[in-house]
Amino acid sequence: MNFWENRRHLWIGGALAGVVFLAAGAAQGQFGVIWQKAVMICMECIGIG
Repeated sequence: MNFWENRRHLWIGGALAGVVFLAAGAAQGQFGVIWQKAVMICMECIGIG
């Protein structure tokens, strides 16, 4: 537990980088593409599609 407490700034930086990359992908319209692929995979897995 002490390991993460000493490196809290690294954890916060990594979380912020993740949010920035998610926002950049959403701004480019990638959210819809990924959502469509996820739905198709789920439909194929359960045998509906």
